Amino acid sequence: MDARRIIATLRDGDTPTRDELQWFAAGLADGHVTDAQAGAFAMAALLNGMSDEGRVALTLAMRDSGRVLAWDLPGPALDKHSTGGVGDCVSLVLAPALAACGAYVPMISGRGLGHTGGTLDKMEAIPGLITTLDEARFRDVVEKTGCAIVSATAGIAPADRRLYAVRDVTSTVESLDLITASILSKKLAAGLDGLVLDVKIGSGAFMKNMDEAKSLAEALVTTANEAGCRTAAVISDMSQPLAPALGNALEVAASCDVLASRAEGPLLELSAMLGGVVLSGAGLAADVAEGTAKVLEVIANGKAAEVFGRMVAAMGGPVHFVENPGRFLPEATVIREIPALSDGYVSEMDGQALGLAVVDLGGGRHVEGDEIDYAVGLSDMLPLGTKVTKGQALGRVHASRMDHATAAVRSVQAAVRLSESAPEVPPLIREGIG
Repeated sequence: MDARRIIATLRDGDTPTRDELQWFAAGLADGHVTDAQAGAFAMAALLNGMSDEGRVALTLAMRDSGRVLAWDLPGPALDKHSTGGVGDCVSLVLAPALAACGAYVPMISGRGLGHTGGTLDKMEAIPGLITTLDEARFRDVVEKTGCAIVSATAGIAPADRRLYAVRDVTSTVESLDLITASILSKKLAAGLDGLVLDVKIGSGAFMKNMDEAKSLAEALVTTANEAGCRTAAVISDMSQPLAPALGNALEVAASCDVLASRAEGPLLELSAMLGGVVLSGAGLAADVAEGTAKVLEVIANGKAAEVFGRMVAAMGGPVHFVENPGRFLPEATVIREIPALSDGYVSEMDGQALGLAVVDLGGGRHVEGDEIDYAVGLSDMLPLGTKVTKGQALGRVHASRMDHATAAVRSVQAAVRLSESAPEVPPLIREGIG
């Protein structure tokens, strides 16, 4: 086996064999494949794609590059994954809600990628909380609290850890095949009984049109089911932020507002729908409607919030965090309103530009190894269809410096288009797959 030959095969439009992909994944895991070779492989995959069989083989090879967990729990091990968006903190709402419904959620998550926020970065905005748990502690938290949101340990899909970091800094994030292999290698290694996938479409997503989103959803569902994990997908809208906040601590606060029944809207709606899909698939609800109702019930009665609080404490965070998150979360030193430049309706948002504005504030990474400022971001963003007058706040910037805040205000003003007539706002749920 030779990395150069495998890369050349992919570069020339062919798919390496299953054995070659197993060898390459093992090389990513043990270091025999260099960063340069990993980057070349990622670029070739992005430009030329892989066959369906190759995509499945790459996913399984990356899963098998490390340890594959098995669970012995009194309920099914379930999980959810989003393909990436802005203001998307569903995981923080859904994981404890599923646990409150009788499932167990060993959620292995990732960090920010490109313009999208990372669930681990959001969790680590909570003081003292540690997401890098060893396997024994991971199991203990899941068994005792019902859920844990953690990073992959060194033994879980190590090939993906290498390739994931390389993709973020080589402009190869958007590859359908690499997205599929990255998501599912970690999820399948977690030993799941069921999985629901939230495939985003729109300006804030990696997939900009329905054809791309359907292709990714079908690839994910087919690959996961062929690997033995019951999986379905929902295609959801990302033409505007899911929560009214973008940025790590700000999104944690928004999630806590939903869990404490202080906020409604798209974040709650999508969390409940995704929960309904995975609960029904696992036999914990008769159908999606019943599963959705169960998620809404455990949020309304406070059980989901209780689970979230226990999980945070078990992972090293404050014991009473969920009761008063504002007491613990970091706050930015500079907060500025974003004035509308004219009268009109909020008719369009460049979600990618909004996400990159948060990255530029320090809330994400330009290169691997960048430190994150958990306090910065955007809050109180007005949704599509809102009528505004000139000077009215479109939202607020949270920054560490005044010049950063000024630049972010300009970026957001450029990313939000105002029109004379009210826009047609797309539905939150576009389609179900599987």
